[in-house]
Amino acid sequence: MTQPSTERSPFVLETKDLGIFYGDFRAVASVNIPIERHKITAIIGPSGCGKSTLLRAFNRMNELSTGTRIEGEVLFEGENLYHPMVDPVEVRYRIGMVFQKPNPFPKSIYENIAWGARIHGYKGKMEELVESCLRQAALWDEVKDKLTQSGLALSGGQQQRLCIARALAVQPEVILMDEPASALDPIATLKIEELMQELKKNYTIVIVTHNMQQAARASDRTAMMMINHERSGTVIEFNETQKIFTNPKDKRTEDYVTGRFG
Repeated sequence: MTQPSTERSPFVLETKDLGIFYGDFRAVASVNIPIERHKITAIIGPSGCGKSTLLRAFNRMNELSTGTRIEGEVLFEGENLYHPMVDPVEVRYRIGMVFQKPNPFPKSIYENIAWGARIHGYKGKMEELVESCLRQAALWDEVKDKLTQSGLALSGGQQQRLCIARALAVQPEVILMDEPASALDPIATLKIEELMQELKKNYTIVIVTHNMQQAARASDRTAMMMINHERSGTVIEFNETQKIFTNPKDKRTEDYVTGRFG
């Protein structure tokens, strides 16, 4: 992939008439949304409307499942991510992913951070990188004296922050989060939300969440997805989060965010 221009668009990611297929089934249809740089964009909507499928399109992770294909474009820094000359592995370094269930490697806390950076060719001082990533993930003070212990020995909330730190180690520009707090208790959830506010100073974040309070608290812009008459998921409204939750344009959005359905 080419390096981004010095005069960059405010949109780090943008979809143009994006459709995503599993075999002959169109799971996501006609999505056109821009993702602003250094903002948190939430994707909300009822189960089965394609939220995670859309999220995974941003770093080509859908391709890891056989039979998937897209129509339209996903632009990253103005470049089509699905161009035949674009390496999907490089895409996933620059656009990292944090999953719903914490999934630390069965390695030490230190190696959870260092491993990805090492195989990606990092040449700097590894100790400094590990500390920096753990500090950015608000985890350093809790683990600095036990870096040789297994990441699997941490609490669920700590494991999720370790996974965020691991994603930061390869120096991405965008972090995708697929319901990152759904398996966590309320205190750990708030820590993740506070962390996101700090991270957006240096990264762009896109989050899928079923938690309406979380979307309202944590995000700057929100995409509302719904299933259309062809049983495909599509974005029915995209706006500033405050407007989505206080003055939505679509009645279906209002019904969903107020709990009338979904």
